[in-house]
Amino acid sequence: MLRITQCHRTRKTCPSPCHNLTNMPQFNRNHLNILPLSERRHKMTAADVYPLDAQIPPYENDNLRIVAERIVQARRRGKPVIWMMGAHVMRRGNSRFIIDLVERGGITHLATNGACAIHDFELAHIGATLEDVEDYIKDGKFGHWEETGRYLNEAIVQGYRDKIGFGEAVGRLIETEGAYRNPPLQFPHRDISMFAAAYRLGVPFTVHKGIGYDITDQHPAADYAAIGWTTGQDFLRFAHSVSQLEDGVFLNLGSAVMGPEVYLKSLSMARNIAAQRGEEIRHFTTANFDLIDFPDFQEEGKPTDAHYYHRPKKTILIRTVTDGGESYHIPGDFSLTVPQLYRQVIDALA
Repeated sequence: MLRITQCHRTRKTCPSPCHNLTNMPQFNRNHLNILPLSERRHKMTAADVYPLDAQIPPYENDNLRIVAERIVQARRRGKPVIWMMGAHVMRRGNSRFIIDLVERGGITHLATNGACAIHDFELAHIGATLEDVEDYIKDGKFGHWEETGRYLNEAIVQGYRDKIGFGEAVGRLIETEGAYRNPPLQFPHRDISMFAAAYRLGVPFTVHKGIGYDITDQHPAADYAAIGWTTGQDFLRFAHSVSQLEDGVFLNLGSAVMGPEVYLKSLSMARNIAAQRGEEIRHFTTANFDLIDFPDFQEEGKPTDAHYYHRPKKTILIRTVTDGGESYHIPGDFSLTVPQLYRQVIDALA
């Protein structure tokens, strides 16, 4: 029998009562079994991070040379070089190269996802990172590690209180060894922390994350309001850097969705304001570094083509540079392409 009830919100009768959403069941994180990092097996250690003088296999690509030249030209003109990356870039051992480029002034803005912040923190804190997901997911141990979840979330909450962004909060935690804590933490490997370097040098390092993407979101200490506010501040900081992109360079390294989407929205915001001022943001260089190669990276293709839906190709290599910019695609493993880019840039800077 159809039951007519009064809606608790509209005070009108309706055949299907509205549920009070605040009473819907939620997962209780307080029941999770959280383990210390000392019990975790790691697939990467600080020893896997390239030294600056490492011998690396050759990699030949004319487009890489052009991108390196554009980076140097942009910096000599005082224009920005924005380096946006996924976590896999640092997991291939490139942290020291990126830090050195920031120290030399070759990069003006770093941007990444939450996973990169996690790996950077763990390497700096214990000299190891990268758990075996396939093994630990079997019994629900995956991601449930005390130090990573506790300390990173503490840093984000403190950043929220101090009204700073997500990336700055992580950098401050590592560089100052959590000076705001009692007792502070130890980061014996902070020399290979990109976040610590960016904080020390005053270079923006923004984190663009969604809640539920990262293992730190599983921990009972995760404050989703603080996470949302701090990463929101980072989005606005990133958009400001993009607003200065005329005659500059934007690099996307290994980010299939986050990088292209955050860049696209930021560029639209920046061009909206520029148009009101009678200005342009059209003449700049973009480059996409990826394991995937494209037969023709400047042709969008048809909706029946798989690459048509690949965001780095569509957004970074085609749509945002059609009216004055230039784009380049650099295929290959990041253990080859990033070190070679680093060498070519510092040679040109010198």
